[in-house]
Amino acid sequence: MKKKIIISIAIVILMILIGVGIWLGTSKKTTKTETEQKPSQEQNVGEEPKIDEQNPTEEPSGEQNEDEPNTDKPEEQQPGQNSSSEKPKFDATSTTSDLFGRYYARAEEIVANMTLEEKVGQMFLVRYPSSYPTSQIKSENPGGYILFSKDFDNKTKDSLRAEIASNQQNSKIKMFFAVDEEGGLVCRVSSHSAFRSSKFEAPQSLYAKGGIQAIVNDSYEKSDLLKSIGLNMNLAPVADVSTSSSDFIYSRTLGQDATQTANYISEVVKAMRSKNMISSLKHFPGYGNNVDTHTGISIDNRSYENFTTNDFLPFKSGINAGVPTIMVSHNIVKCMDANLPASLSSNVHQILRKNLGFTGLIITDDLAMDAVKSYANNGEAAVKAVQSGNDMIITSDFVNQKKQVLNAISRGDISEETINTAVRRILACKLTYGIIQ
Repeated sequence: MKKKIIISIAIVILMILIGVGIWLGTSKKTTKTETEQKPSQEQNVGEEPKIDEQNPTEEPSGEQNEDEPNTDKPEEQQPGQNSSSEKPKFDATSTTSDLFGRYYARAEEIVANMTLEEKVGQMFLVRYPSSYPTSQIKSENPGGYILFSKDFDNKTKDSLRAEIASNQQNSKIKMFFAVDEEGGLVCRVSSHSAFRSSKFEAPQSLYAKGGIQAIVNDSYEKSDLLKSIGLNMNLAPVADVSTSSSDFIYSRTLGQDATQTANYISEVVKAMRSKNMISSLKHFPGYGNNVDTHTGISIDNRSYENFTTNDFLPFKSGINAGVPTIMVSHNIVKCMDANLPASLSSNVHQILRKNLGFTGLIITDDLAMDAVKSYANNGEAAVKAVQSGNDMIITSDFVNQKKQVLNAISRGDISEETINTAVRRILACKLTYGIIQ
């Protein structure tokens, strides 16, 4: 009997020892796993994408191209979702991976019912015709018009409002109506007393009087005025950094350093968004001290580091604030592309898309400028603009350049999918701002 008790006790002790051993082994494995994972977790928290200084056109490794909406299937299907195993081409609910992401599904429905000619027409922001443009609207289907100072001559708020409304009614897809109303030197609307008793002041003047708040208040008033006459896009603010009065672009800028300019851009973009006014940052990748590209070629010899630590800051600030469009300059920026103007350079557009993460509309500066003519044979500036990655083209040679793009598509030099991608963004922007439904 005594022997049986001793054996039983021994068995119990052995089982306890085995159990303790298993517990210690599991605990040690868990601790080791957590220790191994901890450094990589800490590294990923809050880490910003890095621009490759040596190769600015290279997308940061391990990141999704922000230009393409997230198409990953969810782990768990939600009620109402398509049970098909095919991944959607666009994530209609995305608001973080793409600025206009939640409107892509509706935009794609519209695109599916458009002819190729109509789609290409959407990619042009056209100089407003001197005569009534009804026939052009119906035959060429422009994406929008840009008005210059002469287009406000001998008109009133009421007459222009009625004219624009009539144009919109004649358009199959309602259009952007844009203007450059920066304040100061560039005032297409307020330079006419029929629209405002005095011109809007330059950002520098407002800043000197009342800081950023004075500029924000000015942006509210400017947006209200433009909307009251049917305009829905202001090609402003100027995001270029310039602190020297000898620079060509200086008087149109805030005249402050990159940090203060970045804050200014963010506040103006947010103010315009609150008024449902489309803003446009210009002139990417940053004008610096370069000469006027309206009259000739401008070559920028600054280093890429100069751009990442200076000129890009206001553009990145505007992107973070939700700016819907960015205009690209005609400067030749040698550190990005020594052979082509920025507006025709795919490298420059890739930097804007991938390194700065911009998913809105990229718009060219006017392709009629002298700085472009030497780089586009046979008048095919618009073809190169589309190939390089622009969504919209500002032009005063609409019919001819549209034809050049259509010919390039028929030759296979531009894919229809490239056109579709641009038009989806254009329509999604119009949906975002309530221009179309």
